[in-house]
Amino acid sequence: MELIETFKRVKTASKALALLSDDMRNDILNAVADAIIDYQERILAANEKDLAKMDPKNPLYDRLQLTSKRLADIASDMRNVASLPTPLGHVTKEKTLPNGLRLHRVSVPFGVIGMIYEARPNVTFDVFSLCFKSGNACVLKGGSDADLSNQASVELIHEVLERYGVNPDVVTLLPATHEATGEMLNAVGYIDLCIPRGGRRLIDFVRNTARIPVIETGAGVVNTYFDKDGDLEMGKAIINNAKTRRVSVCNALDCLLVHESRLGDLVALVKPLLDHKVTLYVDGPAYQLLEGNYPPILLQPVTEESYGTEFMDYKMAIRTVSSLEEAIEHIDRFGSGHSEAIITQNEEAARYFQQAVDAACVYWNAPTSFTDGAQFGLGAEIGISTQKLGPRGPMALEEITTYKWIIEGEGQVRV
Repeated sequence: MELIETFKRVKTASKALALLSDDMRNDILNAVADAIIDYQERILAANEKDLAKMDPKNPLYDRLQLTSKRLADIASDMRNVASLPTPLGHVTKEKTLPNGLRLHRVSVPFGVIGMIYEARPNVTFDVFSLCFKSGNACVLKGGSDADLSNQASVELIHEVLERYGVNPDVVTLLPATHEATGEMLNAVGYIDLCIPRGGRRLIDFVRNTARIPVIETGAGVVNTYFDKDGDLEMGKAIINNAKTRRVSVCNALDCLLVHESRLGDLVALVKPLLDHKVTLYVDGPAYQLLEGNYPPILLQPVTEESYGTEFMDYKMAIRTVSSLEEAIEHIDRFGSGHSEAIITQNEEAARYFQQAVDAACVYWNAPTSFTDGAQFGLGAEIGISTQKLGPRGPMALEEITTYKWIIEGEGQVRV
């Protein structure tokens, strides 16, 4: 393994990082946040070079792009993380055994967290802030699309770490190659946990290849059901926000399910989408209503593939359903366990939907665009877990710590 020495250095650096005081970690995070603003020209210049290599029509272009506003938001999120209570040293369980042994279960860092992500340079800072605050070193494997942006970001972080006398190996960026991904996924004994953040192909590859523990995140095939008792004005706002706020993110709406008794409201429901020129892939009943009321160039017959697609673009599928149960069956078949929503004034229907739908986040009368660590009050997120073993939903500080048992005795021996 060509990167074995790199992994060894990160593992060694992680030991010292775990011993830093929380005040020191917070000072460094705030210093990095300041540097992001003070030296944003360096990051934006590198990002411009990455953007120049990508077609602006590519759905990933928006994910790749950094702006002064986005960097200000990144810096703000980092300061928020610094302001949060430390996730370390919490006693989550304690007891005294009949033999007098005193047991404490205490939260501690994982050690080294590996992160694989695609054209998302903001993830570099998010992962650093959460890992650093929680006492974890991180190994970053970004995509080639964002490599220059990631390099500039990590260089900035390293400069701040060195200024504070902290080993910069606690944040290590690997080459943007497939070979580096393979070595990372086989770094047994050096990387304690791997978190892939990207599309279904990336996540499937990591899950099927890794010899180190993995938490699956990211892929979002998101549905919203407009119930027979849904409020029209509320529905228009929720659907538009969920679909068009930012189409390239994993919580964006992919398929709208409409109760057949409300098809007469469909034209009004999708009217706000016209401002963003959203292409609709619709079933027969919906097509009959929208034909002549929605631009023909933006109206397409639905296919089976449309329902299970994470579009990451100004595109959305529509399906007519005859009941709440049929909507849930659709979600069971085509959803990815990420985020699902129901729009209804019927509390009984909403509660049933929330109980029956198998997803990390299930909304009632709110858009799935809220599935986000910062929006959940977590400061930032390292990813959104769609699995059931371990963390589920937005993952932040608590989710990237583990625990160990501390046992105190007075000379007891086991019989």
